[in-house]
Amino acid sequence: MRKAYKTILACVLAIGFILSAVPVSALDEPAEEILPPAYPVFDYVEHLLETARGELGEGEDSHGNTKYGIWAGDPDAEWCAEFLCWCVDHVDQEYGTNLLKTVYPRYSSTNVGRDWFIRNGRYVSRKGNVPDWGSQWYLEDRQKVEKNSYIPQPGDWMFFSVYSSGDTSHVAMVEYTSRDKDGKVSVHVIEGNNPDKVARNIYPIDNWAILGYGTVRKLAGVTLRPGNEGDVVRNLQEQLVILGYLQEQFITGKYATLTADAVRAYQRDHGIQETGIAGQETQSSLEDVVRQFYIDHPELWSVEN
Repeated sequence: MRKAYKTILACVLAIGFILSAVPVSALDEPAEEILPPAYPVFDYVEHLLETARGELGEGEDSHGNTKYGIWAGDPDAEWCAEFLCWCVDHVDQEYGTNLLKTVYPRYSSTNVGRDWFIRNGRYVSRKGNVPDWGSQWYLEDRQKVEKNSYIPQPGDWMFFSVYSSGDTSHVAMVEYTSRDKDGKVSVHVIEGNNPDKVARNIYPIDNWAILGYGTVRKLAGVTLRPGNEGDVVRNLQEQLVILGYLQEQFITGKYATLTADAVRAYQRDHGIQETGIAGQETQSSLEDVVRQFYIDHPELWSVEN
């Protein structure tokens, strides 16, 4: 978001958001338990965090410009996203990885980064529901994503909003999480532009401004409906093609009329309410039926893979 477009309302709301974070430099921390990651940490995440730590204290010059904004082509940008994207590009350059635009987005504008993760099936909403999409569930156990239930993992990107519209206003990268003696979980992050330097901060996991997390793994499903786009829709369409409910030329990544009709047909054949919307019941059923299809036809699995 560009500095020229700040509003008084956003500044007032942001005061509450910033105060609800706890700058590490101001802490006399009580005893706390560092929560181990639930999944192995990828090497590239370690490299990314190492890069971000190396930037601590870096910030704006006397004109309000940053090297991260310059790298992104907008020297005076609100640079929280630019900082994270710069770190990813730095890792790519140093280690020969290909993370930018594949594992992490390259972006500068409001909502773009969050929406990129949603479309790629790697987003967990803090409240368990994604606006314009629908409810979420964990892929591992198919349980509903309850409010504040997701414990973010190192390398996740945490998106915030201080606007009534729900538009994103800030993004930070998760370093680790902790639990205090009262059982309260906090998220430790590295972030840029809060207020003018790269710094560590700590946020309660139930912080009102947290929208959700762009994750390094696919951990949660999301309801799909007409108008949605992305790899998650493409995956749904591929499953419908495998089972004969959609023709291959209609794998577009866009949830339009033909996809909705195919979903209704599948729902009708499998005793699911015919809505044309692919919620958890429909997607879980599709996953099970496709898996059984390949068990019954192993020769097709070898062809597909």
